[in-house]
Amino acid sequence: MAVITSFFKGETYGLLGPQMAATIIEDHSACECIVIAVSREDDRIALKKVLADYFGVHRPIIGFSALSGREDLFSLAAELKAEGAVTILAGPQANVDFSGERDWRDHPHRFKGLWESFSYGLQGPAEQVLPLLNRLDTNDVLSIPGLLVVDADGIVRQNAPKVWDPNYLGRVRWENIYILAKDGLAPLNVRTGQILQHIGCPHAARTTEPRIDYPASVSRGQDKATRLRMRGCSFCDVAVDKGFQGTLDTETVIQQIRCLPEAPDGRKIPFELINEYPLPVLSDLLSAVHSRHIGISQINLTLRADGLISGIQHLRAVLAVAARRGLFVLLSSIGFESFDDRILRNLNKGLSVAKNLQAIRLMRQLKEEFGDAFGYSSREGANHGFIHPTAWDTEETAAEIQKTIYLYGLQNDVLPPHSTPLVIHHASALGDWIREIERREGLRWQRYGTVIGWWDAPHPI
Repeated sequence: MAVITSFFKGETYGLLGPQMAATIIEDHSACECIVIAVSREDDRIALKKVLADYFGVHRPIIGFSALSGREDLFSLAAELKAEGAVTILAGPQANVDFSGERDWRDHPHRFKGLWESFSYGLQGPAEQVLPLLNRLDTNDVLSIPGLLVVDADGIVRQNAPKVWDPNYLGRVRWENIYILAKDGLAPLNVRTGQILQHIGCPHAARTTEPRIDYPASVSRGQDKATRLRMRGCSFCDVAVDKGFQGTLDTETVIQQIRCLPEAPDGRKIPFELINEYPLPVLSDLLSAVHSRHIGISQINLTLRADGLISGIQHLRAVLAVAARRGLFVLLSSIGFESFDDRILRNLNKGLSVAKNLQAIRLMRQLKEEFGDAFGYSSREGANHGFIHPTAWDTEETAAEIQKTIYLYGLQNDVLPPHSTPLVIHHASALGDWIREIERREGLRWQRYGTVIGWWDAPHPI
């Protein structure tokens, strides 16, 4: 089996989800399984040749995971399926991407789903694929948890997924990922890993009903808005996909850390801790790692601005320990997203510009206090969240954001080299927002695969 996943050319980071899935498949089935990281620049014909060489006389079984909405990979899956491969859509948003946008049969402009391109969809924990691998040549697949399949009437049927089982989440093989090279596949030398501690995001555990403004292109200066029930940030597909499934126990996290490759100095390679609110528990985790004589070199934290503010004393205590042990703590990504209060409200961040700036002041203070043990800036490898453009940009918001950026010198250390345009996945809360405005106003926005093209002028229905 092979798992194909989206990747950026020239990078050396690992991919926890696909690589853990491949590990589970190899550990619990008779299948060999590798991960193939495919960049947009990779040649399609070369990739298909590599797959043919890899499978040889065996029937191709190809999973697709973490595809980042790439239509080239969707069409590749359709080609491979037509040529006789078993193609399985898994990973984030597999269920809604397989089955299609809400009510697409009644609204032909909406995304119709990928059920024609894939043999199966699989939503939820990776171990659900194990019974499917044993039943590919039978009709006895309809009871498999998390499975999506199209019935004889062309209707997508979906089974409820399993709950997350920590017994499958402690082991990852980091050497099972490959990239395309001149002569076929070449191992990817993973230099940064990920460690799972939170499944989903605590911000997505609470349901809210925020007021979301119409897009600036539609409201034309009028105060028009809608209220929608949602969990987490309005643009976040993880919030819809997982919500918040809880925290893994320390021993499972330690098992994952043990699996990380070692750097030349004998310590584990740098890793990102997947936990949006890591600071209250970080000291205990580092103590557990140290007591087991596991050497770590760098830990990258991805968190929210409010988590940094509320956990600042915890972080100071961690940095004091890090300075003594030669450990580097990098705030690698904080989701500031915007420096305009109206845009932050529409993104349902639960934050304000004042909170974002308070977090930035704290980061700068910590750098002065802890020097070489602490990093937060773009030149140290951080890539903080900054979403621009958005659907609510106006001349006034642009001027206010630029004023804040230059007043606080954010371009010097906080802003990434390039902002991230707002992406509206069809199953995110903002997907519901677009559909509600379409209904109210008799409009229709273009769909680009799994993404709604909010940047286009909508057409009347």
